[in-house]
Amino acid sequence: MNDLIIWFLNEHPAMQALVATLFTWGVTALGASLVFFFRKMNQRVLDAMLGFAAGVMIAASFWSLLAPAIALSEEVSTLPKWMPALIGFMSGGLFLAGMDKILPHLHPGLALHEAEGPKTGLRRSVLLVLAITLHNIPEGLAIGVAFGAVSYGLPSATIGAAIALAIGIGLQNFPEGTAVSVPLRREGMSRRKAFFYGQLSGVVEPLAGVAGALLVLSMQAILPYALAFAAGAMIFVVIEELIPESQLAKNTDLATLATLLGFSVMMTLDVALG
Repeated sequence: MNDLIIWFLNEHPAMQALVATLFTWGVTALGASLVFFFRKMNQRVLDAMLGFAAGVMIAASFWSLLAPAIALSEEVSTLPKWMPALIGFMSGGLFLAGMDKILPHLHPGLALHEAEGPKTGLRRSVLLVLAITLHNIPEGLAIGVAFGAVSYGLPSATIGAAIALAIGIGLQNFPEGTAVSVPLRREGMSRRKAFFYGQLSGVVEPLAGVAGALLVLSMQAILPYALAFAAGAMIFVVIEELIPESQLAKNTDLATLATLLGFSVMMTLDVALG
């Protein structure tokens, strides 16, 4: 085990990002695998899982991305330290908002006629996967940028913080896999096919992770912008998707408490490892 850890710590940042995002993809698949044991997930459990995921992403957006972006602005930019973070944060949110408009998708828990984006004849299963895939892009990007930033040896970018971010995103990927696979099984799809679609949503994370690492390795000056961009995109996902979905069945208090728990877990991880 120690040899594996040493190997990982000595690898190129792009390889570290790849390994970390393969882990997060694996957790998505683990969440999707619940379809082999349950045809229907208890709604209270699912709402709590979604709330927990929201809390993790909120905490990760600040502790692992936005705060380091502000600190890095002083080290790599001559602009006021708040400006790169502000530009990157708003750009990330606007990017996801734009993708929401041009890519057809359907959020879990909604009827087919409530699909967003351009009208299309795509099946419900495909639209569900597209929704989760779209929102997994900033998660993979965030991990890649975090590992890429470590290579510059800057005080505000540490390997511990990057690992904490990967663990946190992995934790919140579990309910995402479940949120796709279990509803598809309930609608009559075979267990294997429902699992396939559930884990498929995580495929994009390794691609985005490696791309993010290579991007910041090529241009140090974009580091604060890239970190804040990922934070803005992740907060967009939380507000536009995770929190509303966790509240659909009116399990408001449970979902809210789970959000607080998720935030606390991610904050603890980041402070302890970062």
